[in-house]
Amino acid sequence: MQRRERTRHLIELGGLVQKAGLVELTDDDRATIYGALLELVGRARSDDAGDTLARWKRRGRRAFDAENDVEERLP
Repeated sequence: MQRRERTRHLIELGGLVQKAGLVELTDDDRATIYGALLELVGRARSDDAGDTLARWKRRGRRAFDAENDVEERLP
């Protein structure tokens, strides 16, 4: 059961990478995607992490809300 939950969680995270446009932007280069994610973590840790994480959360919620609005309008 835990293995299935972990697999689903990892698939969902991969979907977020895809949804964010990183796969297309990097031409599916995993080293580039990993490097970009590592840089984000490094920046968040060097800045005021609370502000950075709160900003990312707001931006993500707005994107999810916008996506849901579009899906609700589709027939």
